[in-house]
Amino acid sequence: MERWDVVVVGGGPAGAAAALSALGTGASVLVLDRADFPRDKVCGDGIAPEALDVLAGLGVDVAALVAGHPPVPRLSLRSPGGAAVQRDTQRPSWVVPREVFDARLLAAAVDRGAVLRRHTVRAVTPGSDGVHVDGVLTAGVLVGADGAESVVRRAVGLPRNRDDRMAVALRGYAPELPGQAGTQVLVTTEQRWPAYAWSFPLGDGRANVGYGELVSGGATRAALVEGLQRLLPGVEPEALRAHRLPLSTGRPRQPGGRVLLAGDAASLVNPMTGEGIFYAVLSGALAGRAATAGARAGAVHRRALRRRLGAHHRSATAASLVSRWPVVMDAAFRAAAADQRVFDDVVALGLADGRLTARTLLAAARSLR
Repeated sequence: MERWDVVVVGGGPAGAAAALSALGTGASVLVLDRADFPRDKVCGDGIAPEALDVLAGLGVDVAALVAGHPPVPRLSLRSPGGAAVQRDTQRPSWVVPREVFDARLLAAAVDRGAVLRRHTVRAVTPGSDGVHVDGVLTAGVLVGADGAESVVRRAVGLPRNRDDRMAVALRGYAPELPGQAGTQVLVTTEQRWPAYAWSFPLGDGRANVGYGELVSGGATRAALVEGLQRLLPGVEPEALRAHRLPLSTGRPRQPGGRVLLAGDAASLVNPMTGEGIFYAVLSGALAGRAATAGARAGAVHRRALRRRLGAHHRSATAASLVSRWPVVMDAAFRAAAADQRVFDDVVALGLADGRLTARTLLAAARSLR
């Protein structure tokens, strides 16, 4: 039976980061994906600078990853009650279609020595000597980076998220909003709260636009389309597709042993914003490093995730729960409009690994009406 040190299931950002990280330890790495690349992936396409920091630490040429797409230095937020703030972020983000970004990142892993193979994984069986995949190959450690509907996660007995910890979003492409150049736009709403729409400019006159809300709210495709049109009137997107977002409202889902989970497969999606690429590349990088521990890899990975993201997840979960009251979001956005430091705290909490700070809590409390 064919044997590899590390087998990564899924070639998206989490899987590519895991492959790059494992290659850095000298491991042989096989990446399996059911699709050929480039391929589309339903997403907001926003890339936070912290995600690029992680990839730069793995030796990736991040300028090549975002080439052809200008930096997006501003963020515009509108609360359910209409409080608005637009400011420059501490560092710009980028908006790169996943069809482009994922293919470039995976190519970097292949150039470094990973082997990419098109294969739909159906059976994952942990054993004493490794993890058996479909009866044809064995991995010393297997990394499940196969998304929200992860086959690997189900194989190790972890159920899907509850509906109140699962969002669903609809995404398409449309012309930029008037005057939007260089600005990511997020608009929240009281209807079927918590829910929001977005418009992220690609730099070519088009924008990635979408709308998402919790599955527990009874979301349907018609309701998602209605929400998008209500919050972004006049927008007529093409290529509308839906996807699920398993939110990280709880501890990271990581089994013990030789099977590791990363990205959406580990329910690593920010519960406030739906951002997942930073979590994906960070958890992938940690998984690739943990793979050197063999039979102890799961425990090592779990500890690494807790050390790196534990405090942040507690803050994001708390903020997500408190934000279920729209009046709190109104106050937080007013506070962010009044103080750049509060704005920066809010952005870091929603797009990277920031924490709830005393400054932000006090400012929001003072802004309650």
